[in-house]
Amino acid sequence: MAITDSKGRWLDVWVFFCLPLMVVIHLDGISAQIRYSIQEELKSGTVVGNVAKDLGLDIGRLAERNLRVVSGTKQDLFKMNAREGLLIVEKRVDREELCAKTAPCVTNLKAVVENPLEMHQVIIEILDVNDNSPKFPEENYTLEVLESAVVGSRFQMEGAHDLDVGVNSLQSYKLNHNPYFRLETEESGEDGKIPFLILQRPLDREQAAEHWLLLTATDGGKPSKSGKINITVIVSDVNDNSPVCERQKYTITIKENAPAGTSLLAVNASDSDEGMNGEIEYSLRGKLRGMSTDPFELDSRTGKLTVKGGLDYEEKQVYEIKVLAADRGAVSLSTHCNVIVRVEDVNDNQPEIEITSLSSRIPEDAPPGTVVALMGVTDLDSGVNGQVVCSVPGHLPFDLKPSHDGQSYSLVTKDYLDKETIHMYDITITAKDLGSPTLSSTKVIHVDVLDVNDNRPLFTESPYTFYVPENNKAGMSMFSVSATDADGGENAAVTYYLERKSAGHTVTSFLNINEENGTISALKSFDFETLKNFHFHVVASDSGTPSLSSNVTVNVFILDQNDNAPVILYPVSSNGSAEGVEEIPRNVNAGHLVTKVRAYDADIGYNGWLLFSLQEVTDHSLFGLDRYTGQIRTLRSFTETDEAEHKLIILVKDNGNVSLSATATVIVKLVEPKEAFAASDVKSSTKADEDNNVTFYLMITLGSVSALFLISIVVLISMQCSKSSPDYTSKYLQETNYDGTLCHSIQYRSGDKRYMLVGPRMSIGSTIVPGSHANTLMLPDRRRTSEEVRLFLDFD
Repeated sequence: MAITDSKGRWLDVWVFFCLPLMVVIHLDGISAQIRYSIQEELKSGTVVGNVAKDLGLDIGRLAERNLRVVSGTKQDLFKMNAREGLLIVEKRVDREELCAKTAPCVTNLKAVVENPLEMHQVIIEILDVNDNSPKFPEENYTLEVLESAVVGSRFQMEGAHDLDVGVNSLQSYKLNHNPYFRLETEESGEDGKIPFLILQRPLDREQAAEHWLLLTATDGGKPSKSGKINITVIVSDVNDNSPVCERQKYTITIKENAPAGTSLLAVNASDSDEGMNGEIEYSLRGKLRGMSTDPFELDSRTGKLTVKGGLDYEEKQVYEIKVLAADRGAVSLSTHCNVIVRVEDVNDNQPEIEITSLSSRIPEDAPPGTVVALMGVTDLDSGVNGQVVCSVPGHLPFDLKPSHDGQSYSLVTKDYLDKETIHMYDITITAKDLGSPTLSSTKVIHVDVLDVNDNRPLFTESPYTFYVPENNKAGMSMFSVSATDADGGENAAVTYYLERKSAGHTVTSFLNINEENGTISALKSFDFETLKNFHFHVVASDSGTPSLSSNVTVNVFILDQNDNAPVILYPVSSNGSAEGVEEIPRNVNAGHLVTKVRAYDADIGYNGWLLFSLQEVTDHSLFGLDRYTGQIRTLRSFTETDEAEHKLIILVKDNGNVSLSATATVIVKLVEPKEAFAASDVKSSTKADEDNNVTFYLMITLGSVSALFLISIVVLISMQCSKSSPDYTSKYLQETNYDGTLCHSIQYRSGDKRYMLVGPRMSIGSTIVPGSHANTLMLPDRRRTSEEVRLFLDFD
């Protein structure tokens, strides 16, 4: 049995060291490489993976083929269940013991089977768990501070150390609340966060000789772990200068085979004090109590750091040494100088990437699989240290295709590109060797995505609505439309033109558009009284090939301006001027209607609301003018002393912002009663002739209205029988009592009440504002003769 075990061990040694040499000659010996990830601190017996299944081995022949794993290290952390082909944990796996701060932590095994003899590489990645709390080198720390220290002085503390890595490592420090000190931290590479105490108010030793602080270090694990250190601050009034390191951090690299006695560097600190207070002694401080600083020695007088021996890259790659520089004063002051010693492995050649062919401009419609670049990879190392694997970030739409010999790669697209989303890529090619530890190099390839015209111009609004005042200046720009194209270059250059077919030639014939910026101008001035609104279509087209376009509807509303002066309808003389003569008896009483001035304004709203006023009158006590109706009435009876002829100039103006007006002249002549009656008879006869001419037309109109009335009665009776509801009818009537201003009247009925709205000529957009009692119209209800409805109206 002993002979058999001895033969097995020799066979394992031969497999681990000699078989790779044979693999170089005959590559069929290595069939596969498998990789597992496990957490540290797993219990013994935990299954890592089914090696036999993953390698495709026949489970029935496992015992015959003697499946086993060879680690090649001093301690066997894993073992193989030869019967089932399972790789299980043999001993406690401590990631910190295996890899310290190295990430990722990987251990390599060789899976060996016989008959025929094969060797497969098994890579196991050890994942960190938060099993270590941050620890300070000591539980208690004494800091001596001069009472003469100025506010803002910084005191570096010894930081905590967490053996975990990543988020489980040390993340933050917290200082208990106190009035004298606050906490700041600085990043220091491998040291991580270094805590500093900052003095924030002057110290007074006579008032308080000591201060007690509590500093807590917390990691980022879930749940988090923490460590604490009690800091005693002693206020001293002597030796007021601490040693100062020439450099805050010393970094040195040395090969792992450096002999004992090799000089690394000399730590140098200076103290501006004199005598014993300026003499400095150096000493090594481990990060944790009891941690050895081997394999280094430090000369306490000169600060020279030398190698004592025992460097081993596989055991530790970086040494973080704290050198305490303290003066020899009665109350010694000190500072820490940080020394980083990096141990260099013999695997000192990184893989090299050589780009042999590159297409740095790829169209965005290039199909997946388009070749972007060809590259070769080399590594001057040998064995597994010279085997290289290349990769690209997985989130990029690119992939690497290796050649059959693994010495070259093709960079290809794995999806369609979109220039509007990402217009360029900096692709990082990472080459890693299979040595331990792994060395890698990167090469960045810049690829620009060429634009393809695949986006139509889009208008910022749809539809557009604009309001343009009338009387605009012909040729001036009124408004503009805008469209954007997500493409770039010529594909995004947008031109504008009017779509004349859909809008009609009559509208677009007086419009012009700037094809570059979309500014639209009118070739003529608009008149609200002629054209109130119109619409047309604008087309935005890009300059791509083929060109893409889109259109939008533009609605334009013309705003009324006060550009029409009132027109006098009465009085009007035979030559067309607004003049008239009125004869009235001398014996009329006060309130007698002399005449009524009638006027018209083509504008609407306030611009068309007319008011009358007496601009000039010979006697203000005789005549009065109604400002709304234009009626002229006598204010008193005439006397013998009153003149026989009076001249009245009536001013008619609208209510626009810039008011327009017209004037009418009325000559009032006072005649004796007999003459007045004669003139009245002449007017009556003239009116009778006019009435006779109208009678015929009235008869025809009455006959038509009667027929329509009978039809309406029948329809209303049938509706009332089928449906009983309040009577909501509306009817537009021309006011019979003409009040001097051309106006519109709207009469409507709601239930038992009838309303009539009377005002100047209005159109859609006019506003009736309540609150004025200027015009009052009383309408009797034909169904209720005793009820009257009063409506007070204001007109815009």
